[in-house]
Amino acid sequence: MATKPSSRSTTRKPAADRSGAAKPKLVVADTSEAETPSLPELKRQELLAQVVKRADIKKKLAKPVLDAALAVIGEALAEGRDLNLAPLGKLKINRVRELGNGRVIIARIRQGAAGRAGPDAEDDEDMKEVVAEPLE
Repeated sequence: MATKPSSRSTTRKPAADRSGAAKPKLVVADTSEAETPSLPELKRQELLAQVVKRADIKKKLAKPVLDAALAVIGEALAEGRDLNLAPLGKLKINRVRELGNGRVIIARIRQGAAGRAGPDAEDDEDMKEVVAEPLE
């Protein structure tokens, strides 16, 4: 006895799709912008001014140190190295895309609770308390 071939296709659409009604689109709201107010980007000159103010040193002494630190960080990123710089946080490179006019680095920074502390937060080294002198 031979079976009749089915006139139905092998893939069936749900009843809602066959009705011709438009599917509702899923909209996901980006709450990251709503939680934090938009601040202007921190540029090199403003960073230098804040370093001078916080470290209480002269600008001519801070400028070469800041330039060298930014150069070392930039070179480490160009090499594809992850960074662990407290209190900035741990920077992990996810992907790198080469373009004609430069490189796009997709990375993520994870800051601990100390990284979110205010400008008066103490360094980890300052927080270590000596209980007893080490034995010689």
